[in-house]
Amino acid sequence: MNERRIVFATTNAGKLAELSELLGPEWQVSSARDFPEVGEVDETAETFAGNAELKARAWCAATGLLSLGDDSGLCVSALDGRPGVRSARYAPTDVERNQKLLAELEGVEPARRTARFECALCAVWPSGRIEPARGVCEGRIGLAARGEGGFGYDPVFELPNGRTMAELTRAEKATVSHRGAAFRALVTKLSL
Repeated sequence: MNERRIVFATTNAGKLAELSELLGPEWQVSSARDFPEVGEVDETAETFAGNAELKARAWCAATGLLSLGDDSGLCVSALDGRPGVRSARYAPTDVERNQKLLAELEGVEPARRTARFECALCAVWPSGRIEPARGVCEGRIGLAARGEGGFGYDPVFELPNGRTMAELTRAEKATVSHRGAAFRALVTKLSL
């Protein structure tokens, strides 16, 4: 078997498992945990794609391996796209982020609570080749958190069918999520 290797600049076990499943057994997928000597990359770009590329370039330079960076977040129409690239820094914890978001949207009618999850991925090869990928999931912010699954804003993000991301199984989420769409788009580019 011709094994290929990629390092994913993340410590998130869920993201790592999702990528490993999509790539299949011919790929060896490593993560940031496998390279503790490589520090975190400052996300200084103003776009998801810019931050994903910053991470991928830094990890490729540090490891000499094909590297994958990602950045994702929630963009809420009524908040002019916030929290956007600062989704993880919107408040200290997932629970506090969801509470803050719901508080900011208090009194906003359901029709104006539209939102989307965005995910940008970027693969960088030691040769300098760069392949970006993007995924989007449209929905709206509910009136309260619901569901036990997922993480981040999943309990408040409602899909068009009325279920929140946190009410989906992992397999269901992978078929509709922004990250799943971006991963599927990138996997085709990795095979080129």
